[in-house]
Amino acid sequence: MPTLNEPKLIAGNANLPLAQSITRRMSMHRGVDQGLVDARVERFNDGEIFVEVYENVRGEDMFIIQPTSNPANDNLMELLIIADALRRSSAQRITAVIPYFGYARQDRRTKARTPISAKLVANMLTGAGIERILTMDLHAAQIQGFFDIPVDNLYASPIFALDVKNQFKDSLSDIMVVSPDVGGVARARELAKRINAPLSIVDKRREKPGEVAEMTVIGDVTDKICLIVDDMCDTAGTLCKAAQVLLDNGAREVHAYITHGVMSGPAVERVTNSVMKSLVLTDTIQPTEAVLAAPNIRILPTAPLFTQAILNIWHGTSVSSLFEDKTLLPIYESLTHGG
Repeated sequence: MPTLNEPKLIAGNANLPLAQSITRRMSMHRGVDQGLVDARVERFNDGEIFVEVYENVRGEDMFIIQPTSNPANDNLMELLIIADALRRSSAQRITAVIPYFGYARQDRRTKARTPISAKLVANMLTGAGIERILTMDLHAAQIQGFFDIPVDNLYASPIFALDVKNQFKDSLSDIMVVSPDVGGVARARELAKRINAPLSIVDKRREKPGEVAEMTVIGDVTDKICLIVDDMCDTAGTLCKAAQVLLDNGAREVHAYITHGVMSGPAVERVTNSVMKSLVLTDTIQPTEAVLAAPNIRILPTAPLFTQAILNIWHGTSVSSLFEDKTLLPIYESLTHGG
């Protein structure tokens, strides 16, 4: 039995559809109605954020569901202020469920006189009273070391593997997993291992930040179905260029599996007009109408995985067990039965 009282979920405005999906699955798992805690998260006329929690949370095990996606600063402040409200209301434990951890790209000093913003954000979260972090596919796994509290970093690769096995069940032997850069090899290798596929790398050279001067494919992709794997897609420029380079090197077709669909600026238009057959994103960031309307973009749900992780944290059982197929298969039946 859990040592804490009931698990209670509260959400900011960053991704309410995901939060509501999690509550629905929690209700199904527990056999009781599990709605979001009644609260208001509003703004004064000058943009200041105000939070008021209408329910008693004293002694409860609280989970705040709030990715820090665009607008990153507003959503981060919402998370901090909700945490402060809960701490001052005597919640027994506060866990921040951050499906997409913003500022993760600023995890080191790349040149003189620059910040390490990911560490600053970690300090702010801890200072607000958050005692545990639950996130997915951190841009760099070492960000976990920026925290002096437990961090559970879930992975999208098991979900992607189930989808690949369903979508490409008749051509699994033709698949080649591709890392779009040298830094993402570990992530791509994880998916390749799960589907028993070979690995290739697109090596890119930059003349200046944000501009790719040259791309080279390491590995033979001739007549292969290439799956590009990465943790985020921002403006999609590099992704679309990598897809074209793979086709130019003899690939039969190119698909992409990306965890966080940031999709800034011209990203949707670029993907729609690209040579990629499909781009698969998760819903860690709430997809825009343009993303949902794009003919070659699909969205995979993360609510089943986050729900089970929340229940495991509440019960004090293993979260890492969710990386194993035998644990994941029952909670993702739709991906294994063509749904």
